[in-house]
Amino acid sequence: MENKAHAMAAGAFVLVVAALLALLAVWLTRDNGERHLYELSTRETLSGLQPQAQVRFRGVPVGKVEFIGFDHKTKGNVLVRISVDVATPLTKSTFATVSSQGVTGLGFIQLEDDGPSTELLVPNDDDPPRIPLKPGLLDKLLGKSEVIMDQVEAASTKLNKLLGDGNQQALMTAVQQFGQAADSINKVALKLDPVVSSLPRLSQEASVTMKSLKTAADDVSKTAGEVGITAGRLNAKGGPLDKLAEGGAALSATVETFSAATLPRLGEVAEETARAMRQLRRTVNAVDDNPQSLIFGNGPPTPGPGEAGFTAPGGKP
Repeated sequence: MENKAHAMAAGAFVLVVAALLALLAVWLTRDNGERHLYELSTRETLSGLQPQAQVRFRGVPVGKVEFIGFDHKTKGNVLVRISVDVATPLTKSTFATVSSQGVTGLGFIQLEDDGPSTELLVPNDDDPPRIPLKPGLLDKLLGKSEVIMDQVEAASTKLNKLLGDGNQQALMTAVQQFGQAADSINKVALKLDPVVSSLPRLSQEASVTMKSLKTAADDVSKTAGEVGITAGRLNAKGGPLDKLAEGGAALSATVETFSAATLPRLGEVAEETARAMRQLRRTVNAVDDNPQSLIFGNGPPTPGPGEAGFTAPGGKP
């Protein structure tokens, strides 16, 4: 009896714990938010997408996948019904893609909006509006796989032609020629060894020359600085050049004064002197012709022709 009582107690405990776990699961998975239904229809293969998968709007969880089946309105299409929170800003330009979660490969619905339309999508749970389902990155890769394989096949064909027997022989010939060129370079390098060995000495001499040039440049720079200081002193106000300019200005003013006032007076004096010299010359000539005039004076003038007392030269009085 005691064993049956313990078994019944254990069974009741297990049932109670199971019921509590079920209630906890229901409480954790409860969904109190209000959602609207929308539908997606596509001919693409929905790999990895399962019911209850997440629905995200630009990466933000906004709902889940409610149903995956066939579309009775469009033959051959797959229908996906999703529930989305009422606060999600879905417009007529909103579209959906199927994406994968990391390394798990579980699919989910990604909603995007490129923004051409600002008109909100009107929900209707009885006849849910449809959102376009565009191919995702994986679908695009699968669609381009045939083209990629063709390009890979063409590249492999060209590679096989490139690595053919004739090209391989040409490649081997090129390698041999390259080896011969390397041997020639080694021989030239051996001949250049003496020149290379003399390079350190030339470098030292060049260094000494550069030092000498630097010293000369420093001296020239110092001399130029001193010349600049001297030029500054010469050009300074009150310096030699300034005083020379002032003297030149004074000399110019003196020359102008001399030209304006003194030269005219000197001209007048010269004219008076010339007049006096002419008179003096006439006087000297008169004295030379008649020396007694210095004692007796000039006397009456000699009568001329036609005057009384005129006597022609060589005639009788």
